[in-house]
Amino acid sequence: MMLTIPDVLTAEQLTHCHQALAGASWVDGRSTAGHIAIHVKQNLQLASDDPVAVQLGNLILDALGKNPLFISATLPLKVLPPAFNRYEGGGSYGYHVDNAIRSLPGSAHRVRTDISATLFLTPPEDYDGGELIVQDTYGTHRVKLPAGHMVVYPGTSLHQVTPVTRGARVGAFFWVQSMVRDETQRETLYRLDAAIQQLARETPASEALVQLTGIYHNLLRQWSQT
Repeated sequence: MMLTIPDVLTAEQLTHCHQALAGASWVDGRSTAGHIAIHVKQNLQLASDDPVAVQLGNLILDALGKNPLFISATLPLKVLPPAFNRYEGGGSYGYHVDNAIRSLPGSAHRVRTDISATLFLTPPEDYDGGELIVQDTYGTHRVKLPAGHMVVYPGTSLHQVTPVTRGARVGAFFWVQSMVRDETQRETLYRLDAAIQQLARETPASEALVQLTGIYHNLLRQWSQT
């Protein structure tokens, strides 16, 4: 499932991010690329232990923990700290698939990358190109979102970032290990939860609401791997 999550960050939080990143120490993004991805990756990144990356990563994690749509869609068990990248001057990232397992920087903990996420930090009118293109069983999707909006999509997807030919595209990216590993089961739970929330708004006294809520939790109990 591919889903846009709007307004993950407030205008004030975005301003804070822009100010912090303005003086950031960017390094060659190929330093974290695998032996295949290194040939198609042309961008800049912040080192995982950069104080700016740590501070802004914690800000984003805090915002995600308060975002009901993110929680419903991903059912997060583990979330890797967000990293930050910058594309400019023709920078791009050719088609690739994210590594299945990633290590938590500075620890022995590992995260299975069920879900990939990109949080856009630059307004789309400030740069040309820089679209995230994701291929899945339903075709090819082109994504270029307002600042503060985020897209989540299966970590198994083939995807790329097109060359940025004007301005700079700055964003945060990270991965989620879900409590529900199977993508189809996870999407079923998301759609069921959305229907329950709609029913709760429209007919809060409905007996069906209690029954559907019970079904949701019983499915989650059956399918979760915690």
